[in-house]
Amino acid sequence: MNGGLARPDSPFALVEKQRGAMRLAALSRQAAELGLACGMALADARGIVPDLATLPHDAEADTMLVEKMAQQCIAYTPSVMPDPPNGILLDITGCDHLHGGEDSMREKIAVLFRQRGFTLSMGAADTPDAARALSRLGGDDICALPLEALDTDETTRTALRRAGFRSIGDLVGLPPAPLATRFGSQLVRLLDRLIGRKDPHIVPHLPPQDIRAELCFAEPIGRHGDVLDAIEWLATQAAGQLTEAGQGGRAFLASLYRSDGYIARLRIETGAPTRDPALLMRLFNERIDSLSDPLDPGFGYDSVTLDVSHAEALEVKQHSLAPEQGDNGDIGPLLDRLAVRYGPAAILRFAAGNSHIPERAGFLAKARNEKGEYTGSMHETSEPPLRPLFLLDPPQQVEVLAAIPDGPPRRFRWRGEQHLVRLYEGPERIAPEWWRRRLGHEQPGFSRDYYRVEDENGRRFWLVRHGLYGRETDQPRWYVHGLFA
Repeated sequence: MNGGLARPDSPFALVEKQRGAMRLAALSRQAAELGLACGMALADARGIVPDLATLPHDAEADTMLVEKMAQQCIAYTPSVMPDPPNGILLDITGCDHLHGGEDSMREKIAVLFRQRGFTLSMGAADTPDAARALSRLGGDDICALPLEALDTDETTRTALRRAGFRSIGDLVGLPPAPLATRFGSQLVRLLDRLIGRKDPHIVPHLPPQDIRAELCFAEPIGRHGDVLDAIEWLATQAAGQLTEAGQGGRAFLASLYRSDGYIARLRIETGAPTRDPALLMRLFNERIDSLSDPLDPGFGYDSVTLDVSHAEALEVKQHSLAPEQGDNGDIGPLLDRLAVRYGPAAILRFAAGNSHIPERAGFLAKARNEKGEYTGSMHETSEPPLRPLFLLDPPQQVEVLAAIPDGPPRRFRWRGEQHLVRLYEGPERIAPEWWRRRLGHEQPGFSRDYYRVEDENGRRFWLVRHGLYGRETDQPRWYVHGLFA
């Protein structure tokens, strides 16, 4: 697959896997003029155009683009429906006079699409199916269109051609019963929709409604408690709207409109969709407490609004009736409060590194991903960690007494204090990363043997012997690499 850059005038195609082979899904005008067609195998296309530039086809992105452009068309008519993969249907009944007539309206829509870099073909008819066929095949007479105007499979169209039919007009005057018997009822249904025997309609694509709650006051309010009560009431109203929509908010904006025209804005974000007013109020309190300049009501606030600027689907969960089986330490709300007070960049988590060496096995990363969601485990585990949470950088050398040179430690001295080993676990042997060294496996470096030890006072250490006795070195060194909590 050629994913390199190509000249603007060179043939170009998008490809996807269909029926076990890579096939052309979309073509540029230059590629179509060279004889290529959608559905053609990529190998066959290469035989016709050897220098064909290709990239993977993203059908989901195409659908999102069609939906976005459909929302732009709502400015001309409220009845707009996306028609994937590359069409939009508009019912302009009763709307064309608002734009100077049908021709003027079509020109305005064409200009809208051309300004955004699209090549547009348009068709107008009494039914959506006929308008779709005219826009794709051209012309202004539905009866003169070929059989491709019927949105049926190629097998049915081939059978129609063998029976002597060449256009839609050849089928219009025939009785529906014989057609249904020979070619199936689906053909009759599509033909009726195409020529208007049935009255098909489009399902308008309604843009998502913004979730917003507003509260106006007869007299301006200025007390801090009254402002919080107003925000709590709005949070309850917004929660009701979110429940009806089956969504949860991720970003909330409270706007306080002061009498002199000044607007104070308080914005909070959550790591997961929510519609819990109590949680929102805790976050708003944190936001107010973290302000460098306290809220100044001046002569009071005339109104307060709460907007849900980002919402996502939120399914209702069935909670257990047993208290002991309830929530198991979810720290998401705590992270939300810390993020509101100190900023999202201050909340970090441990992420796994691409190494088995302890000091490179993990690193600090942002707790939220690009979508604003918290990643990693949010629950405690019942098993104690096999490695300490705290590592010494660099490890500190200790004096160790062992029964045999390659055996476990029995006593060690660290920072001038003697420690008698009461219990130990190990060793955990870690090989060196020879591929990182200049001479590779010829001088791979020393292996490590890690022991989890506990002294007579119950303190736990992570000791490491650097180098295997007799095979890598005659005098291996010992270090304290970490401390267990």
